[in-house]
Amino acid sequence: MSIKQPAAVTVDARSDTGRIDSLLAWYFVIIWGSGYLASKTGMQYAAPFTFLTLRYTFGILCLLPWVMMTRPSWPSGRREFVHICVAGLLMHAINLGGSHHAQYLGMSAGVTALLLSTQPLLTAVIAHRLMGERLNAAQWLGVVLGLAGVMLVVWHKIDVRAVTHASLFAAAVSLTAITAGTLYQRAFCKTADLRSAAFLQFVVSLAVLAPLAWINEGMAVRWSWPLVLSILFLVVLASILAVNALHVLMRRGQATKVTSLFFLTPIVAVLLEWMMFGVVPTLFSIAGIAVTCAGVALVSGIRR
Repeated sequence: MSIKQPAAVTVDARSDTGRIDSLLAWYFVIIWGSGYLASKTGMQYAAPFTFLTLRYTFGILCLLPWVMMTRPSWPSGRREFVHICVAGLLMHAINLGGSHHAQYLGMSAGVTALLLSTQPLLTAVIAHRLMGERLNAAQWLGVVLGLAGVMLVVWHKIDVRAVTHASLFAAAVSLTAITAGTLYQRAFCKTADLRSAAFLQFVVSLAVLAPLAWINEGMAVRWSWPLVLSILFLVVLASILAVNALHVLMRRGQATKVTSLFFLTPIVAVLLEWMMFGVVPTLFSIAGIAVTCAGVALVSGIRR
C-alpha cells in the first residue's frame, strides 16, 4: 500500500491540475473573445491610444493595493526586470496599440480578427524552428483547420475595401507583437511573479502609450458609463486575470497548444454579438465554428 500511495497522489494531482487548466483555458477564451465587443464600445468615446492610456492607468490603480497587500517577489536583477518590461510592451502596448489603431484607421473587425487569428500558425512555425517543439501531422492539420474555421466564422464581416496600407501595417505590428510577446514571456520570464510582473508591465505600457495619446489624439475623452464599464471589464477580467491565465497555461504546456485557444476567441465574439445585438450567424459561421473546434481539438491532442 505504501508503495502505491505516491502514484495515486500523483494521478490525483495531475487530474486536479488538468481541471484547473481547462477552467483557465475556457475563462481566457470567453473573456478574450468578449474583449472585442468591449474595446469596440470603449473606442466610441476615446481614440485608441487614449482609450488604452485610461485602461492602463486604471489597471495600475487596481494592482497597486493588491501588490502592497500581498507583497509579491520583485525582479531579482536588472536582466529579469528588462525581460519583464520587454514582454509587457510586446503583449500590452504594441499588440493592443496596433490592433486598436488598425480598427481606428478603418479596418473592419472581421479583417482584424482574421489577421490576428493567424497567430497560432505563426507561433507553431517559430516554436518548431527555434524552441524545439515538435508537432505531429494531426496537430499541423489542426492549426490549418483552425485558421480555415476562423475564416468561415468572420467571412461575412470582411470588408477589404476598408483595408489601407497603414491599417494593414498596424495589424501586422499587432500580430508580430502578440506572437513574440507570448513566446518571449515563456522563454525569459518563467519564474517571474505574475503579480509584480503585471504591475511593471502596466507601468511601462502606460509610459509608452500616454505620450502617443497626448501627441496624436489630444487625450480627448467623452465620459460615459459604457466607457467606464468597458475599461473596468478589460482591466480586471482581461488584462489582469485573462493574461495571467494565459501565462500560467504557457508555463505548463506547449506554446502551439496554448495559443491555439486564440482560434476560439472570434467564435465567442460572434456568439455574444448574436445574443446581445441579434446578429444571427450565417451558415458559413456555424460551419466555421465546427471546423475551428475540430482544429483546436487536434492541436491540443484531444482523444476520443
